[in-house]
Amino acid sequence: MTGALEDKVRDAFAQDGALSRAADQFRERSGQTEMAMAVARTIDQGGVLVVEAGTGVGKTFSYLVPALLSGERVLLSTATKTLQDQLFGRDLPRLVEAFGLPVRTALLKGRASYLCLHRLDQARHDASLPERGSLRTLAKIEQWSKATRTGDLAELPGLDERSPLIPLITSTRENCLGAQCPQFKPCHVNLARREALAADIVVINHHLFFADLAVRETGMAELLPTVSVVVFDEAHQLNETGVQFLGAQLGSGQALDFARDMLAAGLQHARGLVDWQQLVGALERAARELRLVVGKQWPGAKLRWLGASPEGIDPDAWQRALDDLLHAFELAAEGLATVSEISPDFVRLHERARQLAKRTACFALPCEVDSVRWVDVGTQLRLIESPLDIADAMRKRVLKIVDADADVGDDGDDDDLDGYGERPAREAAAAAQEDSGRAWVFTSATLGDEPTLRWFTEPCGLQDAEVLRVQSPFDYASQAALYVPRAFPKPNDPSHSQRVAELAARGATELGGRTLVLTTTLRALRTIGDAMKQQFELLDAQVRPEVLVQGELPKRVLMDRFREGASAGRAGCVLVASASFWEGFDAPGDALQLVVIDKLPFPPPNDPLVEARSQRLESQGRSSFSDYSLPEAAVALKQGAGRLIRRETDSGVLAICDTRLVAMGYGRRLLSALPPMRRLENESDFEAALDALKT
Repeated sequence: MTGALEDKVRDAFAQDGALSRAADQFRERSGQTEMAMAVARTIDQGGVLVVEAGTGVGKTFSYLVPALLSGERVLLSTATKTLQDQLFGRDLPRLVEAFGLPVRTALLKGRASYLCLHRLDQARHDASLPERGSLRTLAKIEQWSKATRTGDLAELPGLDERSPLIPLITSTRENCLGAQCPQFKPCHVNLARREALAADIVVINHHLFFADLAVRETGMAELLPTVSVVVFDEAHQLNETGVQFLGAQLGSGQALDFARDMLAAGLQHARGLVDWQQLVGALERAARELRLVVGKQWPGAKLRWLGASPEGIDPDAWQRALDDLLHAFELAAEGLATVSEISPDFVRLHERARQLAKRTACFALPCEVDSVRWVDVGTQLRLIESPLDIADAMRKRVLKIVDADADVGDDGDDDDLDGYGERPAREAAAAAQEDSGRAWVFTSATLGDEPTLRWFTEPCGLQDAEVLRVQSPFDYASQAALYVPRAFPKPNDPSHSQRVAELAARGATELGGRTLVLTTTLRALRTIGDAMKQQFELLDAQVRPEVLVQGELPKRVLMDRFREGASAGRAGCVLVASASFWEGFDAPGDALQLVVIDKLPFPPPNDPLVEARSQRLESQGRSSFSDYSLPEAAVALKQGAGRLIRRETDSGVLAICDTRLVAMGYGRRLLSALPPMRRLENESDFEAALDALKT
């Protein structure tokens, strides 16, 4: 027997239902309806639902429709601000209008997304603006600031997300003055939070969710207890996002930013009352010494930190450098305390100095159990301690699952970590009882490579959840083909990237661009990008595809230019990319017809987090390769392959330039994780498939 909500949802997804008025060319899809009905049941009954919905299912409407029709208060979380803006600006308004619902919606992002009016005012008087171009950009921002209602920087056209100005005109938890700020009343962050608390549907992102779980500062502590339905879209990113926030970080760049802010405030409000140059000089020297102790390690290296110091670093020199940094923060705190009554800036700076000193002291202590510690080496240093996964935090602090055998009289460490404030364990158990009726939905196109979706549920603490897998409606056998070249260099061969470039260039020349090359490393990204540019120089300008390389332009510009594809008078584009382009990049239609993946995307074995996770599995008697490395590669491969076919009318070829896929026994598991494309057995088949795409 179905509930009233399920009946409403079924009617909405019928061929002549309300959705036919909300979506262009809507047609009833069994998979989409199946997922929507499962979400409706979960909302009615409470509990946890995990749904892997293949590309083309239409999962967004599958969770939005039952959420809206339920009449409950809903929190929607996405992995990216792009999808966040799409949900709030396109999908939700369309559905609200189609159903005629009196629903209030709100968009809530992290601080770094909003203009800070106080820091904008400070930037006007900052003599150390990075470059002359920054003055022009600052003038545009000032002009925009007078007209914007939300202060959301995404609304400002032409602002490069890499602009060095952004940290100067946005606030952080550390430098926000709170209620003492002269711009507190018109503050854009506070306005967004107030609107979120008054809304029926609130759209956030995973970063914001976990930032609040870590520091209880973003307004979620008030918001989450009031909602009955929580949906995490792009849920495959939850674990990696969560561990970034649930650990601890300390960077030499943070010390330098603090020193800059302290000097600016000191010279503006209390010149001559404290020797600001001396305090700043001590901090800068300490941060520089910490970096010098590490030496000239390869930029981008991650040094595992197992004992008193990171691997390869002299323990005594490292400890002295940490002690000097701690002492510099303590001196800064003492100096700021003497002028704290002059300006609220000094009160906040004093708090920052104490927090940074405390964090520095923590890194002198042993690493937490089930955590890993390392140092990221670049121009600056970042000291990082991270839990291995988010399972414990999700069960105890999000889902409020309390161990029945736990001593309810114990009000130890877990209370201090509670996402809603400190409370005794007995009250936490009572809150868990109240939360049992809340509905939790976790969904993505890719959540694992086997029926129980263990890759996702285990590190997220969701082993007891209901699991549903909905297959893609696409006819992959006729729409797409898979090519694995047999006579190809091994992945570790120095000539491998050059051969990948040659294959991709051949395909792009045939198709007039329309090619995406996904690499597993930044080194391969640069090598392949440079090689393709050299090869295309031999072609006539009229037929020469433009090679776009990640990092050379802002991501949004790269994506827009690629989607524009071939236009009158010029050839199309090739995009060579890594990391974030393996997912979330959508180029439907003829704009993309060939995806080339250079290597199987196994997690890097020398990454400290990967190494620690592998060691934990081995200590449990499990295989780190079968239970961690292979599933990680399978999920990443599915994500990359998913860039190719985005609609029922799309067609294309996926080329994976790694012979291990067909030569090694584990290749069968990876192949089974891919969509069921037809196989191209040799180079002639590949050429014929490319030729067919041109017709």
